[in-house]
Amino acid sequence: MKKIALATLAGALAGASSLAAAQDAYVIGVSAAMTGPAAATYAPVVESMKAYLEHVNAKGGIRGKPVKLVVLDDSAQPSRAAANAKRLLTEDKVVLLMNSSLSSTYAPMVAEAKRANVPLYFAGSVCPKETYPPANPLQFCSTAFGANLDSQAALDFVKRTAKEPVRIGFAAMAIPISRGEIDYAEGLSKTLGMTPVEKQITPPPTPDYTPFATKLKDANPNWVYSWAPWVSQIRTFEALRRLGWNGSYIAWAHLNAEDELARVKDGSLYVIGTNTFFADSVPMHAEIRAVTSRANLQYPVTWLTEGFIAGLVIEAVLDKTPWPATPQKVLASMNNLKVDLKGLRGGPLEWTKDNHFRTKQFYRVWRWDTAANRVERVQDWQAIEVRK
Repeated sequence: MKKIALATLAGALAGASSLAAAQDAYVIGVSAAMTGPAAATYAPVVESMKAYLEHVNAKGGIRGKPVKLVVLDDSAQPSRAAANAKRLLTEDKVVLLMNSSLSSTYAPMVAEAKRANVPLYFAGSVCPKETYPPANPLQFCSTAFGANLDSQAALDFVKRTAKEPVRIGFAAMAIPISRGEIDYAEGLSKTLGMTPVEKQITPPPTPDYTPFATKLKDANPNWVYSWAPWVSQIRTFEALRRLGWNGSYIAWAHLNAEDELARVKDGSLYVIGTNTFFADSVPMHAEIRAVTSRANLQYPVTWLTEGFIAGLVIEAVLDKTPWPATPQKVLASMNNLKVDLKGLRGGPLEWTKDNHFRTKQFYRVWRWDTAANRVERVQDWQAIEVRK
């Protein structure tokens, strides 16, 4: 009986110690696709964000307090994301909840964040429209890509680049945001004088993209636009090439796009994005290399910019949050924020009470230069104002 009592007391003391440690740190909870088919897109964001925040902690933390990151794997499954959110909010008592996973996980996490009245920050996962002005009070996003704006920028580039009337095909993945964006792009293309000829939606996962690529090729497009997770974008493109299609293809520049351009070596594969490539060589890239080397991350350094941006944003948010931190104080900080991204994008990230996406979005376009055998920037920063 005495042994049981001592064990119970020890457990209680351990729990109290853990709670005290949590209360003496900024506790942030993350539900992310760390494993599963989507992990290559999301896990590097979380790991590099973690490395940056450990770097911040090593320098003394924020206001003398460390940042504690609690990361739970959801494998891009909505039910697991829901369970993760509940645990992070009720057990870990996080002051900020984060999502880095497929859009299919959004709804349950949004519901849990709303119930707990805790801000939900999307990093690495596509920015939902609810972060655009007039923004949902609790939802924020720093991820490079964002619905509608990306298609506006991509199709504007196609219109300015094409040397003949554009017959355009579209490719998406059967997840809510990807499919919705391609539907939007299809309608937008008509207003720009283009002729949409085919649209293919591939289920996740898809073992063979040939049937979908065949339908696209048979429609005879001279351009194809894809906005989806990278695996869907690149495999659709490669299937088209195997079928003999020789048109131009533009895709979203996910974190692995720079390396993929070098692997594929096709001068008519364009990627559009808002994060600088390492080929652009800005000073902050040296810090990314140094920090991630110390952390011994196994991902290519070219995949890590998005995570560093999330780390810079968290650092800026918490630096403006009075201690002791609460979700309400964090929310107030997020509603009035301007973050210097140190050249990793075309300008700062700015959030206001009504705009939780950013006030201005900057786009670049790259492709592989077959003659010079390197990644080539074919469009420098083009800005789009983000308004209501």
